[in-house]
Amino acid sequence: MPDGLTPELMLGAYAVGLFPMAEGEDNPTLSWYDPDPRGVLPLETFHIPKRLRRTVLSGRFEVCVDKDFPAVMRGCAAPAKGRESTWINSRICQLFCALHTMGFGHSVECRVEGELVGGLYGVALGGVFFGESMFSKVTDASKVALVHLVARMRLGGFILLDTQFGTEHLARFGGVEIPATDYKQQLERAVSMQPCWPDVVTPDMLEAEIRGM
Repeated sequence: MPDGLTPELMLGAYAVGLFPMAEGEDNPTLSWYDPDPRGVLPLETFHIPKRLRRTVLSGRFEVCVDKDFPAVMRGCAAPAKGRESTWINSRICQLFCALHTMGFGHSVECRVEGELVGGLYGVALGGVFFGESMFSKVTDASKVALVHLVARMRLGGFILLDTQFGTEHLARFGGVEIPATDYKQQLERAVSMQPCWPDVVTPDMLEAEIRGM
């Protein structure tokens, strides 16, 4: 690879708390980030607003994982209101699609009548999921994907959901920022665990977990 960056090196960087972002869609340069404080979404105190809970349980969206990972990345990179530019360039897409092929990159996808209308993607390593980006074409699609991600993580025994940065949007679900030193301690424990991404999760299991949040 021209820049020497391989999927294996990416995993090593994630394991010590680094993550890459491009300078722009048309800029091939990737920069590494290690923010302090660090955004996390504690799984045990994850909060679902009542209206959203009704939407999640209504069956309005068909939710699945890893059906079309590249399409989710394209959705996250597409311009949207309030996000006219993107840090997801072709190199980022290439690297994350390779991680997906290797079994580390995962997407949660929301569809309506078969059309992809929202979702998220990230990297699972041991007991940590590194959330990268999400998108919505219709109201609540990315939020529903987030709820399903957390339910799946709790079922699998994950201990850390890394959101990189804290935002007001994530704070509504219980997201917080913690000192980088605390994050690194949690990360070290999480990456040493056996892979937690569950191979088989039934709709009944997900529904029960969501009702219990």
